[in-house]
Formats: sequence, structure tokens, C-alpha cells
Amino acid sequence: MRKRLYIFWVLALLSLGLMGQEQQADAQGKEKKRDTKVFTGFSGGMMLHAGYLFSDNPQQVFSNTGLGDWNYVKGLPKSGFCYGLGGSLRAHLINHIHLGAEGFVSTMPLASMGTGSNVRTGWGGVLCDFYGNWGKVRPMIGLTVGGGTMKRLYVPADDSGFVSVRSDGGDTTHYNASYVKTPFFLLDPYVGLEIDLNSHMALLIRIDYMLPFGTTKSKLTENVKWSNFMTPSGPRLYVGIMFGKLKKE
Repeated sequence: MRKRLYIFWVLALLSLGLMGQEQQADAQGKEKKRDTKVFTGFSGGMMLHAGYLFSDNPQQVFSNTGLGDWNYVKGLPKSGFCYGLGGSLRAHLINHIHLGAEGFVSTMPLASMGTGSNVRTGWGGVLCDFYGNWGKVRPMIGLTVGGGTMKRLYVPADDSGFVSVRSDGGDTTHYNASYVKTPFFLLDPYVGLEIDLNSHMALLIRIDYMLPFGTTKSKLTENVKWSNFMTPSGPRLYVGIMFGKLKKE
């Protein structure tokens, strides 16, 4: 009788041990499933930016080879500071990937000319970046792919600068201003840091270098070629605030 009771208690303890292991395995499985959740958050916000753009020569700045006498043209600006704003909307995936869209407008005023000449760029696209989690700081590296339009306004200070356009008939027409609107395709690599201010707001600091591809000459004389690198272009620094569900719970 005592032997039977001993065997009963041994079997009962083994059963309880197996049940405990099963429950622990289930809990670990649920925790692992929670950790590998695909959608882990979302965010969106606005960013201000400033940067420095440059070209090889003034003719590339205005996308026009008919700006007048070279002695005048070589004195035109071929670089300058730009500023602008825009925003982005992102989904957070597996707590390490941002996938979303963004759009910006940036203006490069050529104040040294004193005529209102400028280069204005508007663009947008799909972004994807990879980020790490270091406490309240998330470093990131990513790429935006998309397109936009570059609008170039050239107004000469006097009659020494003019725009020449040659027609198919061989005649040349002179204009006292030029406005060229050129579409482009872009690749925009960037690096940045996102710093949590609280559970639903973060400071985003980012640096990019846009690579726009299109024609460097006026659409009046040559069709767009997507293989050509457009200018002016250069680095921009972005600072903004992002709102949303920034951290995985």
C-alpha cells in the first residue's frame, strides 16, 4: 500500500512539473511573438532645413546656356544657401525600420544679384531607414526615392545679361528673363538621430545629400535625360519634431 502511494506521489509530481514546463514554454512563446510583432508604431511631423547647394558654373544653376556674354555670366553666382520645410509620415516595423513618405520645398535665393533670381525645388518620395535603440536615442540611416521639380528664375541686373533662344528657323530671340521648370528623379541618402522628449514626441536631426537626375540644360533646347545629374545640389540639415507612437510597448 505504501509503495503504491509512493508511486502515485512521484507520478503526480512529474505531472505537475511537466504542466509547469508547458506553461512556461507557452509564456515564452507569447513573449517571443510579442517581441517579433511586425507593426510597432507610427509617427509623423514637420521639419525645417537649411543647406548649401552648388554647381560647376552659373549656366548649370539656371539650366540655360544663353545667359549672355561670358564676361557677365562668369560673375553670376554658382552656389548659395537654401532653406525650406516639409514633413513626413512613417510606420515603424519590427522596431528597427521606418517605412513611409515625405515631401519638401526648398528655396535657394540668389540675393547677391539683387534681382529676385532664385532656384526653388519641390520633391517627395518613399522613405525607408534602419534605426537602432540606444535608450532615448535612435540613430538611423536611410534612403528616399522619388521625384520633383526644379524651378529656376533668372532676372539680369541690366541689359548686359539676356537670354538667347534660337528657333528652328535659325532666328535668335532675346529675353530679359528666364524661367525654366525641370522635372527630375531623385535618390536621397540620409543619416540622423531621433531623441525622445517623451513617449509620444521626439526631436529629429537629419543630414542628407540629394542626388537629382535629369537634364542640366534648358527644356527649350534639349529633352530631359534621366541619366544626367542635375545641379545645384548639396547637403541639407533638417531639424523637426515627430509625434505618434514612437516606442514599442
